[in-house]
Amino acid sequence: MDLIKIAEQAFETPNEKKHPAFKSGDTITVAYRIKEGNKERIQQYRGVVIKIAGHGDSKRFTVRKMSENIGVERIFPLNSPFIDSITLNKVGKVRRAKLYYLRALTGKKARIKEKRVK
Repeated sequence: MDLIKIAEQAFETPNEKKHPAFKSGDTITVAYRIKEGNKERIQQYRGVVIKIAGHGDSKRFTVRKMSENIGVERIFPLNSPFIDSITLNKVGKVRRAKLYYLRALTGKKARIKEKRVK
C-alpha cells in the first residue's frame, strides 16, 4: 500500500499553479517576476490575449498592450516558473482564435466588445 501512495505522489505536480481559463480576446494581467541583478520584482503586464498556441506543457500565449501609442507584444509560456499570477480582467467577445488584425488598428477601432455575464 505504501508503494502505491509513493508512486501517486511522484506523479502529482504540487508546484503547478492554477490559472483562470482565458481565451483570445480576453484582457488579462500577468504578474511576471523579473530579476535585475541581485534584486527581484514583479511586473504587472496588462493587455489583450491575441493568440494561444501549443499543447500541453509547451502552451504559450501572446499578450498585446499599447504603451504610449506603440503596440507591444509579449509571449508567455503558460507553465513558466516566472509567472506569479494571471488575473482575468475582461472577457472579450470575438469570433476568431488569432487576433492578428488588431496590429493594424489603432484607437477606438482596436477595442474589443466585452461579453456580458448574466
